[in-house]
Amino acid sequence: MKLSAGQTAAYGLGAVGKDMMYALSSAYVMYYYQGVLGLSPAYVGLVLMLARVFDALNDPFMGILVAKTRSRLGRFAPWLLSGSVLNALTGYALFAAPGGQGAGLMIYFAVIYTLWGVTYTMMDIPFWSMIPAVTEEPRDREKLSVVGRTCAGLGFAIVQMGTLMAVQALGRENARAGFARVALIVSLLFVVSQLPVSLLVREKRAGRMETTTVRAMFSSLVKNDQAMVTVLAILFINSALYITSNLVIYFFKYDVGGADWVGSYTLFNTVGGAAQILGMMVLYPLLRRRLSNPSIFKLSLGMAGLGYMALLLMMLLGLARSVPLLCACGAAIFASNGMLSVLTTVFLSSSADFGEYRTGRREESVIFSMQTFVVKAASGLSVFIAGIGLSLIGMTGDAAETGAVFAQSASTILGLRLLMTVLPVLGLLAAFVFFVRRFRLSDEEAQRISGELKARRAERAD
Repeated sequence: MKLSAGQTAAYGLGAVGKDMMYALSSAYVMYYYQGVLGLSPAYVGLVLMLARVFDALNDPFMGILVAKTRSRLGRFAPWLLSGSVLNALTGYALFAAPGGQGAGLMIYFAVIYTLWGVTYTMMDIPFWSMIPAVTEEPRDREKLSVVGRTCAGLGFAIVQMGTLMAVQALGRENARAGFARVALIVSLLFVVSQLPVSLLVREKRAGRMETTTVRAMFSSLVKNDQAMVTVLAILFINSALYITSNLVIYFFKYDVGGADWVGSYTLFNTVGGAAQILGMMVLYPLLRRRLSNPSIFKLSLGMAGLGYMALLLMMLLGLARSVPLLCACGAAIFASNGMLSVLTTVFLSSSADFGEYRTGRREESVIFSMQTFVVKAASGLSVFIAGIGLSLIGMTGDAAETGAVFAQSASTILGLRLLMTVLPVLGLLAAFVFFVRRFRLSDEEAQRISGELKARRAERAD
C-alpha cells in the first residue's frame, strides 16, 4: 500500500505533537516536582519508577485491545483520538499542581502521573504499531519510520530546548506558574496534531490478528525471538538515554553554573536536538547507501559510547564549563540516538513480518506494545536510579531559575558527573553485546521474508 505525501505528512505532524507531550514529562517532571516544588528526589524517583512499571504492565493488554478493535475508523484511530484528549488533560494537570506541600502534594503527584502514563499508552501503541499495518514494503517502512522518528525527535527537541526559556517568559519569575502555562500550550498542540493522522492514515488488512489472551500473546512472542532481541536492545539503550535526560539539567545548573545556566542548557539541547534530527534525516540515509541496518546500529552504539567517554574526560580535565566542547560531545550522543531510534523501529517492523512468517499471525500491535513496555520499564528504573543517585550524592534542590544558584559540594559534583556518563556507557555496551550475539534479521533476510509473505497472501486471495 503506497502512502500519499499527505498521509506521510500527517503521520509526521502527529509524531511532532506526541513527543512534545512526552518530552515535557520525560525531561522535566523530576525537576518540576523536586527542584521547583521541593519533593524529595528519592520519593519522586520512586513514584516515577512504580508508575511506569505499572503502566508498562498494562501495555500488553493495550496491544491486545488495539488488535481486537473493529470500527469504521479502523483499529488505530479510535485509540489515537481518545488517548490524546485524555493524555492532554492529565498532562496539563501534572504541571499545574495545586498549592501546598507535604502528603497532599505527594499523593497528587503519584495519582496524576500514573494516570498520565496510562493515557499516553492508549495512543502511543497504536501510533507506532500502524507502521507495518499501512505498508508492506520494507523500504517504505524505513521511510515512514524515518519520518516518524525524525518528527518525534523534532517535537522532543522543541520542548526540551525551549521549556525553561518559556517558563521564565510566561511565569515572570514564577516557575510554578510558568510550567502550568507551558503545559497548557503543549497539551493543546498535542491534541490538534493527532487529528490528521487519526483521520487520514489508515491500515490495510495484512495477515490474521488472532492473539486474544495474554498467555497467547507471550507464547507468540517467545516464538518471535527477533522481536524479543529488539525490545531488549531498546531496554538497554533507553536506560542510558533516560539516566542522561533526567540528570543533564542538574549538571548545567550546578556544575556548569553561572547566572545564565538556562541559556547554556538551552544551547546544549538545541545543538543536541539538531544533531538528533540530522542523524535521522541525513546521517542515517548517507550511511544506508553503503552499510546494512545492523551495521549502522552497531556503529551508532559505538559512536554514542565514545561521546559519553569524551564528555567524562572533559569534566575530569576541568573543561566542564566549556559549552562549545560540551555541545560537540552532545552532538555525537544525540545523533547516534537519532539513528538508533529509527533502526529499532525498522527492526520491530521487520520482526512483525518474521512473526507472521513463523506463526501465521500478524501481531504488530502486540510487538509494539512490548516496545513501550520495555521503554517504560527502562525509564522507570532509570529515573529511580537518578532519584536515588541524587539523594546519595547529597544534591540539594534550589528553585531559582535566574541569578546565582546554590553551590553543591565537590563530591556531589563528581558523583553527578559519574552518574550521567558511566552508567549510560554500561547500558550501551550491554545493548551492543546482546545485539551482536542474537540478532539475525539482516537486510537480505528481511526482504526475503517480506517477499514470501506477499506470495502467501496472493495465494490466499486467489
